[in-house]
Amino acid sequence: MDSNPHPAAAIEIADLHLTLTSDAGPVAVLRGIDLAVAAGETLGIVGPSGSGKTSLLMVMAGLEAATSGNVTIAGQALGGLDEDALARFRRDHVGIVFQSFHLVPTMTALENTALPLEFAGRADALERAREALAAVGLAERLRNYPGQLSGGEQQRVALARAFVAEPSILLADEPTGSLDLATGEAVMTALFDLQARSGTTLVLVTHAPDLAHRCGRIVKIADGRVAGIDARSAADD
Repeated sequence: MDSNPHPAAAIEIADLHLTLTSDAGPVAVLRGIDLAVAAGETLGIVGPSGSGKTSLLMVMAGLEAATSGNVTIAGQALGGLDEDALARFRRDHVGIVFQSFHLVPTMTALENTALPLEFAGRADALERAREALAAVGLAERLRNYPGQLSGGEQQRVALARAFVAEPSILLADEPTGSLDLATGEAVMTALFDLQARSGTTLVLVTHAPDLAHRCGRIVKIADGRVAGIDARSAADD
């Protein structure tokens, strides 16, 4: 694969290897991943536990440094960037949603949502945060603290926070993993509604086949390698 990013690609990964250390010695987690994701695409990543799905997402986010290979995200080659540059890259281009909500317990839903914009020095942070919370159905919960919200509401706050800065790429790692079926479905509906409205490129790691099948394409990861890619369409649902 050509390591130079295609102009229409939001994500280009070529010959990606990731080796981590453990008590038993080096562990090859990713073993030569090649992957391109188009701007505005929705991509599901599936595979057994320990296959490397989350590690791949962490490399895309610049939270884990590749051992070798080329990783270009939103036009930025991540290799060689220091931690400050990576933090600025995430601030400007990437939203991340985890299985755990990672909300600040002493901040309200509004304050949690406004955080990325406040870090960026945006004067309209609170106004934009109100709009983002309204978009996920929480216009009446602005002043509530995380401990006063249900799990589904907390994850919707996390979604609002991830989208509020209008990232070009949204990375979601098992976003419904700690929620019951009905609540998880509501959260995923909010996620895909936000993605469709914004045109953000979405990469979704999930164990749930029904969630993966809401994406336009599914990549199967096994033993640190791409084991298959399935293209889908709405007609497949």
